[in-house]
Amino acid sequence: MTYWALNAIFLAIVALLVVVGLITRRTPNWRAVGITLVVVLVMTAIFDNIMISVGLVAYSPERISGVFIGVAPLEDFAYAVAAVIGLPALWALIGPARSLRLSKRPAPSRAPSRTSGTGPGSADA
Repeated sequence: MTYWALNAIFLAIVALLVVVGLITRRTPNWRAVGITLVVVLVMTAIFDNIMISVGLVAYSPERISGVFIGVAPLEDFAYAVAAVIGLPALWALIGPARSLRLSKRPAPSRAPSRTSGTGPGSADA
């Protein structure tokens, strides 16, 4: 299996999350996602190049496309893209529904007031 084939699985899941979010009109703040994506891709380029250069990570040449950013194969950036887009998309889908469910719970009951005559210490007890 090539790295792009493996990436396709994760990127397809992310695409599905985005499509469901668009259909249900529950999407993240795309501007914030875009800014985060730029920062994460720059950091990925820096640190992946360092890790590959010092020998912490190696790639099988027959399983990569041969397109590189520095010494990092292009395929290595798909995980950053999947995480930066997929997690906020998932959060937008499940986050608001959960908070709405919590807000519809009844308020916690309070201890009976002393004026009701039914609590401990009342004249009826």
